[in-house]
Amino acid sequence: MKRPLIFQEILRGRVVIVGIGNIIKGDDGFGPALIKRLNGKIKAVCIDAGSAPENYTGVITKQNPDTILLVDAVHLDLPGGRYEILKPKDILKSGFTTHDISPRMFIEYLESQTRARIFLLGVQPQNISLGDEMSDSVKMALAEIESLIKETINA
Repeated sequence: MKRPLIFQEILRGRVVIVGIGNIIKGDDGFGPALIKRLNGKIKAVCIDAGSAPENYTGVITKQNPDTILLVDAVHLDLPGGRYEILKPKDILKSGFTTHDISPRMFIEYLESQTRARIFLLGVQPQNISLGDEMSDSVKMALAEIESLIKETINA
């Protein structure tokens, strides 16, 4: 299946994209970096939730979204920069986030407060050390995903 088709299938209706991550930890800043590139350039609400997405549940639910796309660096056991779009059942049975928080409670809360379809766009980090730059492989994924989302949402 081609990746653009995946984005076309999931990014429908009122879309909220939530970037999760810490910008001073290399590839962990992928989510906020994508939000910075998309904000104001697509027909979707873009939220930089940093490393505390639970603080943004009210902002997210007020949008009455049809689709919520969480964007985060996650351990997928793939080469750096590779990405997957996961459904809640896949997210909830694993603890692969690069953060101390568990995505389980965050997702379960959003599911209880909205009727939105929730997906996680997970990017395999190569480097999440404090103070490091984003790796080239994740920068390449960032550019590709930015282009695909803009093409899909603004079509």
